[in-house]
Amino acid sequence: MKKRIGILLSGRGSNFEAIARNVASGVIDAEIAVVISNRPEARGLETARKLGLTAVSLPSKGLDREVYDRMVVAELKKHQVDLVCLAGYMRLLSAYFVREYHMRILNIHPALLPSFPGLDAQHQAIEHGVKLSGCTVHFVDENLDAGPILVQTTVPVLNDDNADTLSARILEQEHRIYTEAINIVLSGKYHIDGRRVVLD
Repeated sequence: MKKRIGILLSGRGSNFEAIARNVASGVIDAEIAVVISNRPEARGLETARKLGLTAVSLPSKGLDREVYDRMVVAELKKHQVDLVCLAGYMRLLSAYFVREYHMRILNIHPALLPSFPGLDAQHQAIEHGVKLSGCTVHFVDENLDAGPILVQTTVPVLNDDNADTLSARILEQEHRIYTEAINIVLSGKYHIDGRRVVLD
């Protein structure tokens, strides 16, 4: 039986689209069980519906973090989700959520963690004057962009780059390495040694 992926997003969901393409083509041997957004207007929900996927709007405005996360977890469990993938999901997860899906939540971040966590990572990289940036797929824990790292790749920062041009080049790599990371997790051929993810 195929593993079931749950996608959480807050916006257009370009990483979700890349995952969906790779699921449809068989590059990822799994199925997308549900797409959930905390923002009813998120473009990713519309995309999911067009692809014939189950798309659920669960507005988060005004709700306590754990109260909201209990709603999301209940929805994920209803759809028997094995692996949760955050795709531009603009909320920190509660300890409850992380416990319920321990080491089964992935996130992608547009920087080489632990450098430049949080928002506007590409802008932070430009401001800092780094020569290399990139992206990171990591397991999610209770801290911001801090869980064990699965896959990283570098993207050079060009002299005439701004946050937008750098973001566009990083995004191309995000689409590639998120699929790579999902396939590693689905294969089960890894173990976690402290903070290190070791491929078996």
